[in-house]
Amino acid sequence: MFNTPLSRFRVVSMLEGISFLLLLGIAMPLKYLADIPSPVTIVGWIHGVLFILYLAAGAHVSWSDRWSIKRMAGALIAALLPFGPFVFDARLKREQQG
Repeated sequence: MFNTPLSRFRVVSMLEGISFLLLLGIAMPLKYLADIPSPVTIVGWIHGVLFILYLAAGAHVSWSDRWSIKRMAGALIAALLPFGPFVFDARLKREQQG
């Protein structure tokens, strides 16, 4: 499962996407609507680590698979948007199968 740079990137991408949704959908509302800030600290830290891993895995796969600048930019933009990593992963999977 983790034997290629692309498979490692895809796993990190999914984890990063999930952490971003947890941060936006659960931790932030708890902080601002219920005045419970600790989930943002915990989930935010986890998301930050996963984001750095996402960038590192993206750099590795872009180098090893010779991604174009356009694809690398797409991966970066996807990480900044809610559900972006899932959409980007679906495109990668579709290209791999086709």
